[in-house]
Amino acid sequence: MTDASVSRLQFWTLYLSRFAGGFGSIALIIVLPKIATDLGIDGVAFGLLYTAFTLAQTAAVVPIAWAGDRYDKRIVLLGTLAVGVATYGAFSVVTDNAGLLAVRAMQGIVFTGMGLMTLGLVGQLATRGTRASRIGRANAASFAASIVGGLSAGGLYDYFDGSRELFLIITGLYVITFLATALLLSADETRVEGFPFTDLALNRRILTLTSFRAQYSVAVTLVRNWIPVFAGYAAASGGLAMPAFAVSVITVSEKFTNMLLQPYTGRLSDASGRALFVFAGGGAYGLVAVVVPFTPALGEALGLPSTLPFLGAVSAAFLPLLLLNAGLGIADSFREPASMALFADEGSDGDGVASSFGIRELVWRPGSVIGPVAAGWLMGTVGMEWVFFVGGGFAVLGALTFLGVLRRYHGASALTEW
Repeated sequence: MTDASVSRLQFWTLYLSRFAGGFGSIALIIVLPKIATDLGIDGVAFGLLYTAFTLAQTAAVVPIAWAGDRYDKRIVLLGTLAVGVATYGAFSVVTDNAGLLAVRAMQGIVFTGMGLMTLGLVGQLATRGTRASRIGRANAASFAASIVGGLSAGGLYDYFDGSRELFLIITGLYVITFLATALLLSADETRVEGFPFTDLALNRRILTLTSFRAQYSVAVTLVRNWIPVFAGYAAASGGLAMPAFAVSVITVSEKFTNMLLQPYTGRLSDASGRALFVFAGGGAYGLVAVVVPFTPALGEALGLPSTLPFLGAVSAAFLPLLLLNAGLGIADSFREPASMALFADEGSDGDGVASSFGIRELVWRPGSVIGPVAAGWLMGTVGMEWVFFVGGGFAVLGALTFLGVLRRYHGASALTEW
């Protein structure tokens, strides 16, 4: 099957699935603290709501990826969507800590399954020459959901004075996505025997990508999570103490530029060499990140206003921080579709594209778990600015390691030929 022979409706169906998954995820991030407060959940019990999600995601990667490669990815995606309908429906009626913990874990499984199957199918349906472009569009749909959900979930919670109606909206979106997938997406006829993780884990290209990704996961976890912390945290603790809406605008700027550019940068990387885009995007991300702590000084030096219409008192750092976070989105838009396409390339020739994405997901996990702990320690001992210095350093070091491994094991031309 060629890319040209695949109905556009099939790709758009997968983009809709990416949107549904992203919308449900960001909505929970925003309203989960309010739900926990309403149910009287705090302390360790509250922390477990995040741990359950992460552990369920990690545990689901291998079995779901294996099932997608061994059987019909469309059926696995439909099953995941059906579980998603039940999960978000359950969120609207849960009444205690045990119930919330259970559905939160189920949400982790749903989010992982949808991510692996949609990316696996997009990577499989697209040709090698259009793969990064198609993946970029799929990621843009997910970022669009994060923006729409990030700006609307809290408002819907306040408007309805609770989360029940919000979860019914998400459940309805999942039902629509299920029906569209069932009616418009063709059956997946590829079958991979055995356990493809074994061979792919020793794949030389995947090992080369891992040399970058394992370090980059620490960088992104530190920087992406601590931009809103830096913007909104108390000034006495090293933050800028901006209003909540100003923090939301800053946070969304990274997703907005990423959403706009990924379809375009994906197409460029298809034509110009994906490894080059991974190296350049990763290195640029680190260089931008280390400038973040200097935004208050930049704002003061440029005489920027510390009060803005609709936002209130934001500090002179607001505009520099907004632009830098948008710059992080631009840098990552070069890296992400190219990286995903490289992983898909290794699994799309019959080796197991879902398992290839599964390995990509697993490589990210250690850094994403260690990162927040490290950031908290840095913030409490040497200052919040070191979160960005260390995060930026990991990104630059990861890019340089990737370049060195490329040249050592694949030749100097691999940077533009991959």
